[in-house]
Amino acid sequence: MAFSADELRVLRRALAIALHPAPLQDEDVQDCLRLAESVDEAVHEAGRLRAFLLDDLARYREALPGSLSGYLELLRDALAAGYDPAADDLAALRALRRNPAAAALLARCQVLAERSVRARLARVSQATAPPAALAPSRARLLALPGGRAAADEPKPTPPAPAERPVPKPSEVFPPRRRPVPPPPPEERVAG
Repeated sequence: MAFSADELRVLRRALAIALHPAPLQDEDVQDCLRLAESVDEAVHEAGRLRAFLLDDLARYREALPGSLSGYLELLRDALAAGYDPAADDLAALRALRRNPAAAALLARCQVLAERSVRARLARVSQATAPPAALAPSRARLLALPGGRAAADEPKPTPPAPAERPVPKPSEVFPPRRRPVPPPPPEERVAG
């Protein structure tokens, strides 16, 4: 987002007023409101552009492999704009990994997807973590068996296991019985 010279002047005045509160003139208030509207409009327009870009990316992905070059270019642009690659993108790139550009983009997307998943998991674990007031203190954890306090104490040596005699192979593997030979065939009587 780029600001014009007038918008920068208004922003500078607004920051100065925020740091050193002083009574505002009506003109300053109007300038700040106009700047806020401009920023809101730019954010709204950026959201529309992002939605269009993602829809276009989905259309190109559905037309693969015929739209390979266009898809790779759109995906690069989307990644530069902060897009986290979806599972569909990773699957499409895996199918196209024989192309060197697609293989390079696949490696980049896998790193970004992994970062995104780790960040989401961290947010979830922070949201489900107990408040600091309810969290157990670190000193109590040290007193648990196996904690740092236990590491300072000498460990008792475990008793030596009772010695068992090593079994003989004949005890482990009993001898094989020889098969009984079949009875001799009976001679047929011709008659």
